[in-house]
Amino acid sequence: MDFQQNTPDQLQQIVQSAQRMGIEMNENDAAQWLTAMQGEQAEPIVLNEHSGIFGHKVSLLDFSDKDLVHFRKIGKLVEFEDQPGKVETALALSGSAAQSKIQTYPGDADYFERVNIIAETRSDACTILRDLMREKALQTIEGDWYRLIEVKFGSLPFDAIRNGRLEHSTAPIAWQPGEIKDGYIEVLRNSMPTRITWEEAAQNPGWCKLDWIVADTQRKQLVNASNMLDVTWESPDGSITPLDGYLDSFFQEVYLDAQSIPIFSKLVKHVSGNALDDYVSQLEKEVYKYVTKTPNYGKAAKRMYNIFRLTGRYDEAAYLRELFDEPTTMLYQVWSLIRTIDESFQPGSEIDSNIMLEQTDKLILAVIETLEGEKEVEIVRYLLNLKRLLSDDAERGQLSPQAEAAREEVINIVNNFFYEKLNGLPSIRAYMEGLQRLTN
Repeated sequence: MDFQQNTPDQLQQIVQSAQRMGIEMNENDAAQWLTAMQGEQAEPIVLNEHSGIFGHKVSLLDFSDKDLVHFRKIGKLVEFEDQPGKVETALALSGSAAQSKIQTYPGDADYFERVNIIAETRSDACTILRDLMREKALQTIEGDWYRLIEVKFGSLPFDAIRNGRLEHSTAPIAWQPGEIKDGYIEVLRNSMPTRITWEEAAQNPGWCKLDWIVADTQRKQLVNASNMLDVTWESPDGSITPLDGYLDSFFQEVYLDAQSIPIFSKLVKHVSGNALDDYVSQLEKEVYKYVTKTPNYGKAAKRMYNIFRLTGRYDEAAYLRELFDEPTTMLYQVWSLIRTIDESFQPGSEIDSNIMLEQTDKLILAVIETLEGEKEVEIVRYLLNLKRLLSDDAERGQLSPQAEAAREEVINIVNNFFYEKLNGLPSIRAYMEGLQRLTN
């Protein structure tokens, strides 16, 4: 990995570009962050003894512990518990939740958990994981402040038609709560009805992830919470094998409990020596997708920030840090929360509809404060219609068309904002153009 060297003149150019694009950038704050980043390589993993969190130094520089109590509460819902001599875990925040110091308006509460299973054979480890995943899902299907949305577990063993759509072999299986209870999904294989059982899925667990809707009763707001698992099998000889074939790196996690340092330390010894290159390469594939095939410049910007901060392009990263704090990026959260409200307002949901109503009011105010003119009127009209439906319990399950229309309008505005600001810095524009040329 080649690291780019930065100079004071380059920082000044970044500040001038930010000012030209209407972005407020504090040069002193940026310089302090850059100074902290320059010493990152010497001591990559650090512990904050005051808060009890630990992780890669770059990650901790971007994390604010002011919401730590909130995140630890949700963590109790999503985490898997240790079983001495059998299961070891280490829970972390990831995504925008792990960058709360710069992403003032995070979309979701994303978690990442290392789950190490100690067993005689790989098959035994898969069986233990099978039971862990199902038990966790069944225990957390519904509560007065949470609702399970889906669980990804196992991979399709063949091409199949599911819910009217073709899904290819090796694709992760997304289980709905009812299917988890039943213990199987139904698909069409060569036009013939076929069942794939939870036990069969466990033989090739693949990408393991759980998603919930969570209601914060104190803040009167909703959030999507997820837990992505990195599951490993520890054999009797001490060797570590990832059950999905790849041991994840540790460049964007903030671990919530210092007591999990031993398991973290044991596992990361087995992370590939090319982990940073692999991580950056994966992020660049995602940026490529979001600036070409599926345009979403907000998601592209978040991934570019992680690429730049880890490859020594600190000036570009400093520019993006300021960009995430701009009022218009609040609409990224609006876009995410419309989906959250939609998923909460389903038949049988125990989540208090008053929280959904209050959340909708906050979204309306956010749009009014951020936008003006026809776009403001249009999106507020969609949100008022959502609020009307939320007020009528008989309408449960009927939000989706209205919610999707509002989301499309919001993401168009967010896309235009990020597209303009990203292209406003020549070096970032050149980076994106380089990726886009790959399609030609």
